[in-house]
Amino acid sequence: MSIQRVESDLLGILNELRKLPAETEWAEFKHNNADPEEIGEYLSALSNAAALAGKTHGYLAWGVDDASHDLIGTSFDPTHAKVGNEELESWLLRQLAPKINFRFHQLQADAKPLVLLEIGAAFRHPVQFKGNEFIRVGSYKKRLKDFPEKERELWRVFDRTPFEREIAAESVSTHDVLTLLDYPAYFDLLALPLPEGRDGIAAALAADDMILRGKAGKWDITHLGAVLLARRLADFNTLKRKAVRVVQYKGEARVETLREQEGSKGYAIGFQGLIQYVTTLLPGNEVIGKALRKQVPMFPELAIRELFANALIHQDFHVSGTSPMVEIFGSRMEITNPGLPLIPSDRFLDSPPRSRNEALASFMRRVGICEERGSGVDKVVFESELYQLPAPLFEAGDTHTRAVLFAHRELKEMEKVDRVRACYLHACLRYVQMDQMTNTSLRARFGIDEKNSATASRLIREALEAGVIVPYDAKAGRKYMKYLPWWAK
Repeated sequence: MSIQRVESDLLGILNELRKLPAETEWAEFKHNNADPEEIGEYLSALSNAAALAGKTHGYLAWGVDDASHDLIGTSFDPTHAKVGNEELESWLLRQLAPKINFRFHQLQADAKPLVLLEIGAAFRHPVQFKGNEFIRVGSYKKRLKDFPEKERELWRVFDRTPFEREIAAESVSTHDVLTLLDYPAYFDLLALPLPEGRDGIAAALAADDMILRGKAGKWDITHLGAVLLARRLADFNTLKRKAVRVVQYKGEARVETLREQEGSKGYAIGFQGLIQYVTTLLPGNEVIGKALRKQVPMFPELAIRELFANALIHQDFHVSGTSPMVEIFGSRMEITNPGLPLIPSDRFLDSPPRSRNEALASFMRRVGICEERGSGVDKVVFESELYQLPAPLFEAGDTHTRAVLFAHRELKEMEKVDRVRACYLHACLRYVQMDQMTNTSLRARFGIDEKNSATASRLIREALEAGVIVPYDAKAGRKYMKYLPWWAK
């Protein structure tokens, strides 16, 4: 089912607004005023005011007298309104920053045409219209910069309201909660018996903050509940673009797409299916080592699991219009998530984990999807070394974080930058295992024969020259030299 508003629900909201003793900072009534500039400024003002008041939405209603709140009807028709040759709704969205969810609803009551503009509350940043931020002060629309105390309070609201606590669906019946969320999977993941009756199920979901008590005996589904348990993420307006995309290309470039698939389920209930789907797309590699010659997946499944979980957990949900993405090429796989990392990418392996989505991370750990004690990057590096793959690459772009796994490649085929990265990550892995990198350990990492120890020495020299490792004891003899990552000295 979809959570699109039905007219009876919208008329119920409108009637509740009309019961207010006066216009509030998050609700405004109009007759026929359809000036696009005015509507845009109200979008900013009501969105910011709703966030400040702890509301999930602000409202602008046409066809209601602003003094008596009587229904008077309106001639405003948002579906046919244009600014130049552009549709009003498209023009308004283009002028807003950041983009917020808003929707015009056309209604009929007492044979009078009405319009209700439902505006999502601001999140993370105040909403601007044409570069200016607005706020409501009483029933008046003002520029936010003229009220610094309100601006400070608004930023405090953003700081203390994590994405998971925001509302994905408001005023939903118990029946609809159990239709929208895959509650049997929730209890299966936690290995808990299914409670008897809808009320028992709802109580359990509420205890885990998947849903919150709403108005008139209904429920609000939190982003936490929706992003983890949604049967269809597309049923939630704020999560439509957060489903994981998997794209497989022919060769090494993004020129020819072989297949593309977008996930539909919540992250927790769809995670195992995502892993299975991706692993079926991957060809095998023949690994040859000491007494070992067998076909293995191109990338270790444990490494795939950890990187997928990290991408879901550490993404910035407030980066609009993008989602976690898995791209499979001929000899590499890239896992990209929206948002910059909270720690430098070259310290992923050793730093204590930090997540901007703590509740999401906690649940994923509870059900065994990701590491309990850390980021799991050490496992990714360990698996790459075990199968003698090139070292994984972790990098931060302008708005995204990317991890890259590479298929097997002989040492002689690796570029210098690949060799240096592998040496650095090996030193990091040894350090977190309370040990140091040596010529011997590096030979084991690359499968270099003992008689070719000079090759390992050359790799160490390259890493020293790049400044990514340092000697543990610079005075030690050449045979006894040990090495640390640059930050550990």
